[in-house]
Amino acid sequence: MAKMWAGRTDGVVSKIADDFNSSIKFDCRMYEQDIKGSMAHALMLAYKNIISQTEADTLIAGLEEILADIKSGKLEIDFTAEDIHMFVEQVLTERVGEVGKKIHTARSRNDQVALDMRLYLRQESYSIIAKIEELLKSIITIAEQHVKTIMPGYTHLQRAQPITFGHHLLAYAMMLLRDKDRFLDTLKRIDISPIGSCALAGTTYETDRGFEAEKLGFKEICQNSIDGISDRDFCIEFLSNASILMMHLSRFSEEIILWSSWEFKFVELSNEYTTGSSIMPQKKNSDMAELVRGKTGRVYGDLMALLTTLKGLPLAYNKDMQEDKESVFDAVDTINMCLDVFAPMVATIKVFKENMLLAAQKGFINATDLADYLVKKGLPFRSAYKISGSIVAKCIQEGKVLETLTLQEYKQFSDLFEEDLYQEISLTTCVEKRISYGGTSFSSVEKQIEYVKGKING
Repeated sequence: MAKMWAGRTDGVVSKIADDFNSSIKFDCRMYEQDIKGSMAHALMLAYKNIISQTEADTLIAGLEEILADIKSGKLEIDFTAEDIHMFVEQVLTERVGEVGKKIHTARSRNDQVALDMRLYLRQESYSIIAKIEELLKSIITIAEQHVKTIMPGYTHLQRAQPITFGHHLLAYAMMLLRDKDRFLDTLKRIDISPIGSCALAGTTYETDRGFEAEKLGFKEICQNSIDGISDRDFCIEFLSNASILMMHLSRFSEEIILWSSWEFKFVELSNEYTTGSSIMPQKKNSDMAELVRGKTGRVYGDLMALLTTLKGLPLAYNKDMQEDKESVFDAVDTINMCLDVFAPMVATIKVFKENMLLAAQKGFINATDLADYLVKKGLPFRSAYKISGSIVAKCIQEGKVLETLTLQEYKQFSDLFEEDLYQEISLTTCVEKRISYGGTSFSSVEKQIEYVKGKING
């Protein structure tokens, strides 16, 4: 395909250089954004009498036909073209004649690609937000079923205090709500039109950037044409949001992997989201969760790659900026794959409540409540702490748990122990006493569920 920029040079470059320079193999995914941007540009040119309305109608009809043909497969993208912008413009000119060359009036590929990226990321952000909400719904469904399912809460991966499984799941729901908010907030900075900035300095034509931005659904236009061309902050912000989202999914994956091991056996994943071993018939591997955990590093790499690419670039456009697309596209694809598998994986999880309760009992995670019982009877906390620790040591030595020690055994440590002790150290009581806002009591967990539901629907 001939180079449309030929003039200053003959447009002939070596095959190796041409392949190296070309971006159409990856920026072709933005064909729809590119064509719709050109339609809006044609409308603006006619609105400002830079071209005639008849010419604009011809251009728009040609662009609509190209869009339909690509979508249907009738028109195949020519990968010998330099980029998607050049491909669309050349096909348009072939189909409508010389008027096709007028589509590039008062714009540059520099502002055109910036526009395409913003249109693309705006669309993908809304799609990702919708998928985050689907995952939130899966979490809420499971959390509602396990408001009263007691399990050990951990610090340092050591059993610490009793919580409910619903409460634990809701911690991830809160993370995902923040992820949703981050993508929504970034849309404010994505939703700014750069078109009309041209190569970097604007244009001598009396254009109406606001009109064109409005036709494309943008809320604002960039205020500085150099910034309009060189700004990729919105891409970095998107990748940062993506990295944080993947970090949350990775943490969740790690716990699912632990919980589904025989050592925990808190949950079991559906066969649809596990694999087996090629030689060990007993295995049921949580490969989907492991892949999500693994792909997190890939998205981190996308963010670091673009930050590194941009860190030393002078204004305004440099060819280095072509590298923004593959990082963004890779992150988008990775997030979508992970969210697509994660929501149904969580929705179909099987929970072993008895194993969670047994782990909570064996972890002596009501030892703090045992000490609090003595404090309420008038014993100083440090003394109560020491007695409680001694009782735990006895239980470990004799293979017992706090609930199975007799009152007589308790009185060997302090005469303050009475029959009401067992109610106080009941794991259910321990959980229900955590009545502080956001705590693990049943009523608090129910409130958290309603909060998340409101945020999903809000």
